[in-house]
Amino acid sequence: MNKKSLGRGLSSLLSDNNIELNVSHENHSDEKGNTVERKGSLSLIPIEKIIPNKNQPRKTFGEEELNDLVLSIKSKGLLQPIIVREKGQFYEIVAGERRWRASQLAQIHEIPALIKELSEAEVLEIAIIENIQRANLNPYEEALGYKELLETYNYTHEELANNVGKSRTYISNCVRLLNLPNGVLEFLRDGVLTIGHARALINVKTALEIAQTVVRKGLSVRETESIVRKISNSHTKESVNKKERDPDTEILERELSAELGFPVSILHTRNEQKGRMVLNYKTLDDLDRVINIIMKKNLN
Repeated sequence: MNKKSLGRGLSSLLSDNNIELNVSHENHSDEKGNTVERKGSLSLIPIEKIIPNKNQPRKTFGEEELNDLVLSIKSKGLLQPIIVREKGQFYEIVAGERRWRASQLAQIHEIPALIKELSEAEVLEIAIIENIQRANLNPYEEALGYKELLETYNYTHEELANNVGKSRTYISNCVRLLNLPNGVLEFLRDGVLTIGHARALINVKTALEIAQTVVRKGLSVRETESIVRKISNSHTKESVNKKERDPDTEILERELSAELGFPVSILHTRNEQKGRMVLNYKTLDDLDRVINIIMKKNLN
C-alpha cells in the first residue's frame, strides 16, 4: 500500500481559505438520478445522500458544542465544506461529521462537500488528523485510531508518526494506553481522567483501584504518580525480601505454622535486620484462636 504523507497536505483539504464557495458551477446526476450541484471541485449534496463513516475515530459529540454549531449554521450557513468520497449510491463522510450532524438539526437540505478518491487507510488517517488538529478526539479515541492504522493497514510507528505530525514516542505511548483495564479506559473516554493520569497507571496491576481513588478524591497527576511510586517501591522491597530468604527462615516458617496451626509468612531483610511476620486466617474463629495462642504465650 502506498502510504503517502497526509499530515502537511491535509490543511489544503481542511482549510476554509482554500475553497471558494461562490464559483460558477454545473449540475450532474448521481446513479439514482438525484441532482448534485457541482461547483468546480465542490458539490452541493442532498443531506440524505450522505452517510457517516462507521470507522470514524470520534465516537462522542458534545451536545453543547453541537447546539452552538446548529445556531451558527442557521445564522450564517455552513461556511466550511465537509469531505466525502463516493460509496455506492451514497457519499461517505471522510471529515466533517459534526458539521453534517449539525446541518441535519438545522434542517439544511443540502450541504457543500469536497468529493475525493481515497483509500480506506487514507480515510481513517484524514479523519484522525482532522480531529487532532481541532482537538476533538479524546485520548482513548485517538489511541484506537492509531491502533487501527497500525494493525489493519500495516503502518509502522515511524510512518504513522510522520503522517500525522507526531513523534514516534508519542504514537507508541498513546497506543499503550489501550493496555489499561476497561474501567480506566472508560474514565479516560469520559474525560474524568486525563492522559497524564492514564500514563501513570500503565503496567500497574492495581490501576483500576488507583483510578477509582483518583476520581473519587480528585487527585492530580502528580499525586497519582506518587501513589504509583509508593506501590512500586513496596513491591520491589517484597521481591527483594523473597530473593534474600535463606533456608533458616523457611524452616522457621514451617515450624511456626505447625505450632500455631496457621500458615505463617516471614518477610525479612537481612541488610536492614528487620521485616514482618504474617499470620493468615480464613475465619473470625481462626482469628480468635490466633489471639488466644498469643495471649497464652505472653502469660506464660
